Amino acid sequence: MSRVFHLTPAGERARTPEPPPAAPERRAGVVAGFLAPHPPHLIYADNPPQNEPRSTGGWEVLRWAYDEVRRRIRALRPDVLVVHAPHWITMVGHHVNCVPNPRGVSVEPIFPNLFRYHFDFRTDVDLAEAMVTSFEEHGLVTRAMREPGVRVDYATIGALHMANPSWDIPVVSISANNNPYFYADAELEQMDVLGTATRVAIERTGRRAVLLASNSLSHLHFDRETELPEDMGREYAYNNDQYRADMKLLEIVRSRPTSALRTAIPEHIEASEAETKAGSLSWLLSALGWPDTTGDILGYGTIIGTGNAVVQWLPEAVSARG
Repeated sequence: MSRVFHLTPAGERARTPEPPPAAPERRAGVVAGFLAPHPPHLIYADNPPQNEPRSTGGWEVLRWAYDEVRRRIRALRPDVLVVHAPHWITMVGHHVNCVPNPRGVSVEPIFPNLFRYHFDFRTDVDLAEAMVTSFEEHGLVTRAMREPGVRVDYATIGALHMANPSWDIPVVSISANNNPYFYADAELEQMDVLGTATRVAIERTGRRAVLLASNSLSHLHFDRETELPEDMGREYAYNNDQYRADMKLLEIVRSRPTSALRTAIPEHIEASEAETKAGSLSWLLSALGWPDTTGDILGYGTIIGTGNAVVQWLPEAVSARG
């Protein structure tokens, strides 16, 4: 039987094979945070199969901004998405959803014609329980939600769906004890503590987490709906004062470190009745450690007159690596 021999040239025999490239670093902790507004119109306009009403589109600029959020989340490869939303309102204490597999239908009470969403997702129960412990250790009144039939609010669903419509990343959701309709912005100091306690729980469990603050900005809105809800010819800022207040805040977001927002957020709330009074944005920035970085504004638009911005912040350690 004949054999064919191939002799490798001498120069190639002397060459040492290069090692395979190292896997990207997977640093545990909070790896990014997004301001992720939740108006039900965004899901309505997206026409996902989970939502019963059908639309012809609308609010494209904000929805395109969420396309970029989805791309960035995929690149970050998080273990969990953690959301704080203003419409899971708890009058006593900060509640954490510890139900392993919440399932049901979420209906927006003001716009049931736009939002009847069938949800089914996984909770990172170990992290959720660790948050309950950490919140208590930081002196916060805390409760674990363990009722299997929990009805998940539309603000939680809205931010999570728009950031990750495939729902293939586990979730932890936190209630808004800082009620946006009754409490003063002085309660934002407690949201700072809540953010610190959230970061501690994430680091203890070794999770790689992306945080979502489910807040709109200026929040005065129209009280009459057009015949076609997605008629963009009727979509504009509630008034110029609200719009200018949003632009003033976003100019600080894009040009100054997050520490400047400690005073800018309360000023913006006073000027625009902002939904950030619920504390989701303050919680987010605190959990990031109030990094000495600017925010990356991915999009801005109005929804029934309210101002909505999609913004990303990175912790300083991630931002420094580029």
